[in-house]
Amino acid sequence: MSESAVQVIARGDRAPAEAAAAAIDANPLLENATYSILEEDEDKEIWRIDAFPTTDEEAEGIAEILRATPGLEVVVEKLADADWLAMSLSGLPPVEAGRFFVYGAHDQGKVPEGRVTLKIDAGAAFGTGHHGTTVGCLEAFDNLLKTESFEKVLDVGCGTGVLAIAAARTGSPIAVGTDIDEPSARIANENAQINDAKCEFYFADGLSDARIAQHAPYDLVFANILAAPLVFLAPEIGAALKSGGVAILSGLLRTQEERILEAYLPLGFVVEQTIHHDAWSALQLRKK
Repeated sequence: MSESAVQVIARGDRAPAEAAAAAIDANPLLENATYSILEEDEDKEIWRIDAFPTTDEEAEGIAEILRATPGLEVVVEKLADADWLAMSLSGLPPVEAGRFFVYGAHDQGKVPEGRVTLKIDAGAAFGTGHHGTTVGCLEAFDNLLKTESFEKVLDVGCGTGVLAIAAARTGSPIAVGTDIDEPSARIANENAQINDAKCEFYFADGLSDARIAQHAPYDLVFANILAAPLVFLAPEIGAALKSGGVAILSGLLRTQEERILEAYLPLGFVVEQTIHHDAWSALQLRKK
């Protein structure tokens, strides 16, 4: 862990921002790096990358890539010794994605009637609903629910568990999730209880874990992770799905779509829908 927490910020045009993000993804030493990329100022066409390294080596690696990308202005800021993640997310507005309304405790009085409400507070796990990847997954799921129902749903890399909880709250009798981060699995189970959702989340590495495999094949698999693990897990995700099942994949940039499709199309998947939010993509694929 870094002795003093820092945030690495880069601003510039879209092309260099996306190129830098792709370079971070391609660096094996930064495989677990946490960052976001979004359009900060639509009128001026300014894009922004925010990275939150957890070690000094990671901070140096990210800063080096960003500074080596022409067209980006890079600054490294020291973070105060506080729960900055919870503090920053606590002021975010609720998220609406189709029938779904994702909110935190600070929005308790803003919950509308007639919506599927998901209470997800800021914490140590990814997936409050504000990120473009999570919104894209919920929007794709909402569209699917207009014509289909899903008996068995798997959430790979569950984070807060918001996607599996959304499935349970809309009628899926079996909704399970897995994460390689033990605190995330614990937080997801806590969120399931808060939302009165019948879900189970497990700390596990891969989909061969007996608690996950016992419910296969699944009707729907969510995988909102990163491009590299999406590619690596393609055979396992394909094997976990029934024929005609759906995979909603995200955590990837628009520039990484081709890389993901090269891994999934040969396995018998076809593209049904692509949803974009800022630089992020959500792919809805169906197994033939």
